[in-house]
Amino acid sequence: MKKIYLLALAIASAMFSSCSGPKDGDYTLHLLTTNDVHGTWFDSTYTDGNQKKSLMAISQVVNRFRDSVGAENVILIDAGDCLQGDNAPYYFNYVDTVSPHLFPRLLEYMKYDAVAVGNHDIETGHDVFDRVAAQMAEKGIPFLGGNAIKDSCPVSEEDGEKTGYSFEDRYFPVYKIVERGGLKVAILGYSNPNMKAWLDESVFSGIHFVSLIPLVQQDVDKVIQKEKPQVVIVAIHSGTGDGKGSSYESQGLDLLNSLRGVDFVVCSHDHRPYTAQTDSICLINSGSHSKNVGHGQINLKIKKGKVVEKKVTSENIESDLKDVDTVMRNMFRPEFLKVREFTLTEVGTLDKDMATRDSYRGMSFYMNLIHTVGLASSGADISIAAPLTYNKTIKAGSLVYNDLFTIYPFENQMFVITMSGRELKDYLEASYDKWIMADSTGHLLKIQLREDPRNNQEVWSFVNRSYNFDSAAGIYYSVDITMPTGERVKILSMADGTPFDMDKTYKVAMTSYRASGGGGLLDEIGIETDRIDERIVAKYPEYRDVIYRYLQKHKTIKADEVSDRNIIGGWEFIPRLKARKLLDQDMNLLFGED
Repeated sequence: MKKIYLLALAIASAMFSSCSGPKDGDYTLHLLTTNDVHGTWFDSTYTDGNQKKSLMAISQVVNRFRDSVGAENVILIDAGDCLQGDNAPYYFNYVDTVSPHLFPRLLEYMKYDAVAVGNHDIETGHDVFDRVAAQMAEKGIPFLGGNAIKDSCPVSEEDGEKTGYSFEDRYFPVYKIVERGGLKVAILGYSNPNMKAWLDESVFSGIHFVSLIPLVQQDVDKVIQKEKPQVVIVAIHSGTGDGKGSSYESQGLDLLNSLRGVDFVVCSHDHRPYTAQTDSICLINSGSHSKNVGHGQINLKIKKGKVVEKKVTSENIESDLKDVDTVMRNMFRPEFLKVREFTLTEVGTLDKDMATRDSYRGMSFYMNLIHTVGLASSGADISIAAPLTYNKTIKAGSLVYNDLFTIYPFENQMFVITMSGRELKDYLEASYDKWIMADSTGHLLKIQLREDPRNNQEVWSFVNRSYNFDSAAGIYYSVDITMPTGERVKILSMADGTPFDMDKTYKVAMTSYRASGGGGLLDEIGIETDRIDERIVAKYPEYRDVIYRYLQKHKTIKADEVSDRNIIGGWEFIPRLKARKLLDQDMNLLFGED
């Protein structure tokens, strides 16, 4: 009886001890982070077998950390945009939908603790992200999206400002608790609140996304009160921003400067490696495409079960494409071969080289193709499109499916909306304002010198994002580089020679990204993208699929056929001689052209 009594006493004592918090002493935990991996799962390209940075290189960095400091002292999380951007996720999202999705299996192998939901993860649609989230949950790895609120749970006026939404109102989990190194760690995760500005709401039906401020602080307070963690990490699929509250899609520094009770903010989205720190909290953004691993370190002192001292630091560690986890590579080799076989499937031919950077000079084979398939497939009067691949060349000859990812890298649907002639003219003015300089600068293209952090050298780059440089087809127009903003674009006629009417309503083909407000051009000219449904005439599949269907029908993409002026019309910078001279100069600065 005495032995039983002593055993019961020992168990009770242990239970009491475990409930009273961690033992007194010094602790060190290491946080490793990734974000915007964009499907760079394999360490080899599909066409030529060249090595590339990937999760397999990231895994090696993580392995070395776990070996050196102990796996029990390492936390591994991702801040989103995992399911889009490479052939591998496309294959497991849409081609092989029967096998278990590869991404949760990769997470399980690498022992990720949690992943935040990115906007490009949502872009894949309910069928994909719901399936992936369920398979992740089965492996104990939550897909966190605390600001994705069920439409059935609108915030009440009384509740919203004071306490926010209940955790039951969220579509995805809000947080996960992990025990690591003798400490309790809370990981909270959030997606980008600006979702509606980029995506058609049909892909995330039943959900709306709210600002991270004040929601994150409200949630942190609740988690701390309930769970009593010693370490709190917030992972957001949001850009770094400027810390001035100026960007709804980039609230990283806003949170760094305002959160209480948080040790690390892991941000993402803008693909910009960055770290920052206040007295008590670190921000980490590892960049994108498996190029770096974010590393945060926290040192704590516990006395009488409470944290009495904390120190946090952060850095980015570059991955090495030649130093990969070979066990991981071999384990997932069969999946790589499946993706490669799909990728190298011949889909047609190309009759001449197609260089995407030619788009910045004016009309080009590349943009003519995008416009032609947009007009031919939709019955629209006018096509609006931008170059989505910055600087690649697809060689003449046989085309494989991989080439379609170069031509059109995103899963944007084709929408047809109504616009008046005057709105179209204003839209083009807004687009070229982002594209070209004022005449007095000595440049045509809006470019700048900036420091390249990879080699500490200054390089020329566009001031604005080139995937917002929209041009139009189905009309003839000129862009006068000597005129001020708002007076540059002159629309001469429709492609078939009939007059262009400022007061007429036209059917305009564009991407779902643009129609939903992506790039801000529609909102800039006064078209409310919150009410875009009132203007949508039709919705079609993704542009890449439309191009594939074009190839199935025509077998060959011919430069002359996709450049038929009777269909696409034409445009040019004027005065021609001055424009050509400045374009030659600026293209040489950007790309080293002769």
